[in-house]
Amino acid sequence: MNKGFEIEACVSSIEMAIEAEKGGADRIELCSALSEGGLTPFPSLITMVKDYLNIKTMVMIRPRGGDFCYSDIEFETMKRDILFCKSQNVEGVVFGILNPDGTIDKHRTKELVELSRPLKICFHRAIDMSNDYIKAFNDIVECGCDRILSSGKENRALDGLDLISEIQKLSQGRIEIMVGSGVGAENAKEIYDKTRVNHFHLSAKTTIQSNMIYRNPKISMGKSGDVEEYDILFTDASKIKALRRVLNSL
Repeated sequence: MNKGFEIEACVSSIEMAIEAEKGGADRIELCSALSEGGLTPFPSLITMVKDYLNIKTMVMIRPRGGDFCYSDIEFETMKRDILFCKSQNVEGVVFGILNPDGTIDKHRTKELVELSRPLKICFHRAIDMSNDYIKAFNDIVECGCDRILSSGKENRALDGLDLISEIQKLSQGRIEIMVGSGVGAENAKEIYDKTRVNHFHLSAKTTIQSNMIYRNPKISMGKSGDVEEYDILFTDASKIKALRRVLNSL
C-alpha cells in the first residue's frame, strides 16, 4: 500500500541540492546559514536551483537568526523575498512569525499567506517555540497554511512524538504535518508508528574537506560547534536513500 511518503531535504548550496535529488528527495527546503537554523537564501542560489533541479523547491523566508518576532522592516523584507520567489516559480515558501507572548502572529501570517499564493506554504518550527502548541496549531490552520514542520516542542523529534501525533490526529486532512529534527532511517519506523505522519524532513548533513592547501591556523571565520574551519557542509545522499528504503518497507 502506498502511504504517500515524502522526503524533504534541507540544503544550503547548489551542490547540496543536487545531492539531495540524487538521494531521492521529493523536494528541498532551500536555506542559507544552516548553523542559524536556516535563513533566506541568496537570489542567485534560488535561480540556480531552479535551473539545475527537477524536484520541488521550498524556500526559507527568514530575514535573520534568533527569535521569530520581527520588526516592521524585517517583515517588509520577508514580503519582498516572497515576491522574488514567486517570480522564480518555486513551488513554495517556508516561514513562521510569533508575537512577543509566544502566540502565532495571525495578522502577519495571514498577510504572508495571501501574498504567497498560489505557492505552497509551510509554517516552520516557530510552532515549537510557541507558548501553547495546540492553540498555535489551530491558529496556523486558520491562517491557511498548507503544511507544518515540527519537532513536537523538543530538540529532537523523537522526544516530541506525543505532541506531533496529537496534531496529526487534529489535522483531519486540513493541513499536512511534517516531522523534522534528528530524523533519519534509524528512527523513521518509530516516528511513523507513533504519529502516522508521512512527511519527513532531514538535513542529511555531512562534512567534506576544503580543497585549500594553504590554511591559516590563527583565524576563525565564525565556525562553531563540531564544524572545523576548513570543513564544508554537504548532503550525504546515502542518508536520504536509507530513509527512503525504510519508508518503502512500511
